[in-house]
Amino acid sequence: MKKKLIIIAVVVITVIIVAATVFNPSAAEEGPALFTTAERGEFTVEVTTTGELSAERSTKIMGPVNAREYGVRTITVQRLIEEGTQVREGDFVAQLDPSELYDKIQQEKDQLDAQIAEYDNAKIDTALTLRGERDKLINLDYQIEEKQLQLEQSQYEPPATIRKYENELEKLQRDKERALEEYQLKMKQADAKMIEETADLRRRQTRYDDMQKVLEGFTIMAPQSGMVIYTKGMGGERVTEGSQIQVWSPEVAELPDLSSMITTTYINEVDIRKVKVGQPVEIGLDAFPEKKLTGRVTRVARVGQQNPNSDAKVFEVIVRVNERDADLRPAMTTSNIIITQKLDDVVHVPLECLNVYNDSINFVVKKNGTLQEVKIGLTNSNEAVIEMGVEAGDVLYLSRPEGIEGKEPKLIPELNGTRMQKYEPATPENPLEDDSKWVLPNGEPMSPEMIQRLKDRGITDPSQLQNMMRGGQRGGQGGQRPQGGTADRSGAARTGSGN
Repeated sequence: MKKKLIIIAVVVITVIIVAATVFNPSAAEEGPALFTTAERGEFTVEVTTTGELSAERSTKIMGPVNAREYGVRTITVQRLIEEGTQVREGDFVAQLDPSELYDKIQQEKDQLDAQIAEYDNAKIDTALTLRGERDKLINLDYQIEEKQLQLEQSQYEPPATIRKYENELEKLQRDKERALEEYQLKMKQADAKMIEETADLRRRQTRYDDMQKVLEGFTIMAPQSGMVIYTKGMGGERVTEGSQIQVWSPEVAELPDLSSMITTTYINEVDIRKVKVGQPVEIGLDAFPEKKLTGRVTRVARVGQQNPNSDAKVFEVIVRVNERDADLRPAMTTSNIIITQKLDDVVHVPLECLNVYNDSINFVVKKNGTLQEVKIGLTNSNEAVIEMGVEAGDVLYLSRPEGIEGKEPKLIPELNGTRMQKYEPATPENPLEDDSKWVLPNGEPMSPEMIQRLKDRGITDPSQLQNMMRGGQRGGQGGQRPQGGTADRSGAARTGSGN
């Protein structure tokens, strides 16, 4: 029985504790206040980003660069060797699909065959034409010889007969001259036609031969020794089997020069104004967390580009790696810390220490509870430089402590005139006026803000305030009405200050 009672009691206590934690989470979350110490030393302003390694110099491995001239519109990768393979000059790298070019070559072959046939026909036609003209000349020569013989044998014929033979001979000679001229003309025409046919055939043959050379380019060999790294397409993905490459720039892979590496990163438009050529960079590698490299910014893009993952604009930044390391490989992810500014011997505190009063006054809370205004200098993602208000060794709250609501920070006189106008303590008309006469009833000096609030209400001299206090003490029972009036003004002042 006792055991059961003990078990029930334990369960009830546990339930109560859990319920108290659930329904009062603030109590569970509350813990001891955290403090930090302001330090003096080196301070850096950094821009942190990720990047990707690549070789500063590389030899491109290209597919057929002239395929587009022969009507090829798409080139598909059929086969690739494994990325990162070490190759020698002349080794196989990739095979592209030549089927579209095959169709074009077959069409060109048909046209070439037709051109060859046309050339042969032209040769035959020319030969036949010239042969006919030559036969005509031979026949005329035979007729002339026959007529000359007939004329020689007609010396005893009547003069009219002789004259007839002479006229016939002259006519045959004129016919021969015309036939010879026609033969020469036909020969020139035949030569011109054969020159044209030969040129057409040569052009067609050259085009066919060039297409054969382009076809050879679909089997890609390494132009030199090196490590094969496949290029990225328009979508940012690397070439793989089945990918299509651009016919106007058929780059398939590259052979990087690993002796000089760069990392390419992209900086958002907010931070790009901080980044300049020549700034040092600390580089880390995701693949080798223990390695720490250094680099320097060598290029900052002048024109931004759209970030594919958001609506923000980004700017390309190139960082050259100072070290040479055999472990570095293209496409490795890098973490880059660009040191945009560096200060020596300055006081700096964590950003968590900083608070804002009235949207204008930056302050910290010291361990003793003092709210101290500070002048903030440069900041980075974790800390801020404190130019005024805090010294090295001061212990500060790391978060806003409870109980400071309504309290005003202790202001830095040197910052008067630099704050926003509506929160700036008013400057007395006479800067040489002695404020030591403005005191509270308990003898403590009034703050400049309290003095200014009294002046804003028409109390421009300490004696006026003293007369009001004395008058208030004489009037009413126990001075209740005057005290009430003073309390109202004091309360209003505190309320105005707190807003």
